[in-house]
Amino acid sequence: MLPALFLLVIANCFMTLAWYGHLKFLPHDAPLWQAILFSWAIALFEYSLMIPATKLLAQQGLAVGQMKITQEVVTLLVFVPFMIFLFKQPFKLDYLWAALCLCGCVYFVFRSS
Repeated sequence: MLPALFLLVIANCFMTLAWYGHLKFLPHDAPLWQAILFSWAIALFEYSLMIPATKLLAQQGLAVGQMKITQEVVTLLVFVPFMIFLFKQPFKLDYLWAALCLCGCVYFVFRSS
């Protein structure tokens, strides 16, 4: 399970950068097509990591719903530091409450396993 989680973390780093990196690294007046190409170039790496991660999780017997909830937890764990350190956004206690809600999701999705 650890190799799959490692791939998920790295994939989510790339995906977060693909979705939001153009806001930081391209000029604000850059044409939309440049932002799209920038994002898709980064997303290619994300897909090359996400697909093996989901295959590994499926081989370990995780259901699709379990894989999705796992991916959402990893997304939150990656996005919050990204938002704080790269975009200098303040941490809000609401992010902690959202993380606790995701813990509830994890519990309910995995409890019947």
